[in-house]
Amino acid sequence: MTDVEVLKRRIIREIDSRKQELVELCSSLIRIPSENPPGDSTEISRFIAGYLKQFGFQVDFYEPKERMYNLVAGYGRDEGKHLILCGHTDVVPAGDPSKWDFPPFSGEVKDGWILGRGASDMKGGLSGIIFAVSLLKRLNLELPGKITLAIVPDEETGGKYGVPFLLENGIIHGDGCLIAEPSSPLNPTIGQKGAFWFKLTVFGEPGHGSLSPVAGRNAIADAIKAIAKIQELWELPIPVPDEVKPIIARTKRYMKEVEKLDENYQKVLERITVNVGTISGGTKSNVIPESCTVEVDCRLPFGINHEKVAEHLHRELDGLGIRYQMGTFGFRGNANFTPPDDPVCRAVIRNISYVTGKEAYGVLQWASSDARHFRAHRIPVLQYGPAHLPSIHGYNEKVAVEDVLRCAKVYALAAIDFLFSSSR
Repeated sequence: MTDVEVLKRRIIREIDSRKQELVELCSSLIRIPSENPPGDSTEISRFIAGYLKQFGFQVDFYEPKERMYNLVAGYGRDEGKHLILCGHTDVVPAGDPSKWDFPPFSGEVKDGWILGRGASDMKGGLSGIIFAVSLLKRLNLELPGKITLAIVPDEETGGKYGVPFLLENGIIHGDGCLIAEPSSPLNPTIGQKGAFWFKLTVFGEPGHGSLSPVAGRNAIADAIKAIAKIQELWELPIPVPDEVKPIIARTKRYMKEVEKLDENYQKVLERITVNVGTISGGTKSNVIPESCTVEVDCRLPFGINHEKVAEHLHRELDGLGIRYQMGTFGFRGNANFTPPDDPVCRAVIRNISYVTGKEAYGVLQWASSDARHFRAHRIPVLQYGPAHLPSIHGYNEKVAVEDVLRCAKVYALAAIDFLFSSSR
């Protein structure tokens, strides 16, 4: 048995013996409301900093926007490999409390579940990385490299004040990164589709409603024509690059065997999805509307980028003879992935199997996350975290205690394997 193997077994025993501490940490994070919007992370950031400081961590605060705090804390030496463990403190709003079966920020532990907004997305994972790194430090382990905790405030709104701020200002860097975002227990996400959110405003000519369609020009009617063209993006054939075909095949297997989704759902991996999320226009039913605005969320597969999609849409919309203006907002990026044989992917996937005794493999994500920012800065990254996936962003959000425990083990063991491995 190697020294690393002995160390890993010791770490598992230590985590099991401190299970209650981990559960209480997760509950404490849930009990602190950190909804975004509004995005005030003051209270939860102070709590996390206090937790880490009791174990001797130096915690640096960065505030790119008022009351939005990034926390950065490190352990180990600057020589050797460098691993980033990342998580976000913000959660989506809880919504109507009367629709919950328990208080949204209770943090109660009941029947093996930890309850409350953010339990799965992602305070279960956040507590896991904080606990794992603090435990390694408490064990006085001499690491051959360094672990950096990057705890950010602005993921749920896709903003620029979290991971992008830290990377663009050179505050964090690494040879690999693990984000504790929710995932399947055996299937970390090693890639994701691109995102292209845009706003389309169609212009008409106002007039009295009793004269439509003879007089004026109805902006809503023209917007309906435009929406029909936009929805045709789903049918646009996209050539899949050879390099991602194996990952897509594995993801289809995952969708079928794990998610129990039929072939219709599997199509989203190779097509542009289109969601017309909002529409607004007009002033009164008897006034021909002068303008109509729609907001659209498109997710882009490998094989096409947002510039090509925008060019295609302009050609189609110009052919309608309507007056319009189109601009982007929110998420924007192209499909991206980390090769499954990258050291950080191997370390995580290997230790998922080590902890669970089951086959693990990486898959693609059909949504987007902060992972795209790390890849844009040439930092290999994947996502793995505890979650009850059906409850994310909904009422009665929860996470299983055993899932939080399992992920904390994977985080600690993957860090050991990654840092002690000689390959970069």
